Amino acid sequence: MLHTLNSSPFQCDYTLLLRMLQPGDDLLLMQDGVLAGLQGSNMLAPLLNSPARIWALRDDLLARGLTAQLSPEITAIDYNDFVTLTLNHKQQMPW
Repeated sequence: MLHTLNSSPFQCDYTLLLRMLQPGDDLLLMQDGVLAGLQGSNMLAPLLNSPARIWALRDDLLARGLTAQLSPEITAIDYNDFVTLTLNHKQQMPW
């Protein structure tokens, strides 16, 4: 399943999101959701310990001036990669 976090991790049920992630899932951090992937964030460790692959939308990082603060364990991707993720997953869950 493709999960997309488009709101701040402080404004969603982040704990439930983490519990829902399964092996083989992908999680794309986008819009204000990119805040969860920043180095030094208390949201980062549980995210990296999840069984899902974690991605962040590069344009949203750039728009917020956060590109350099993204954890090196998370890959920044562009919109073409986002399309590929959606094609690889029959189901999507927005958060």
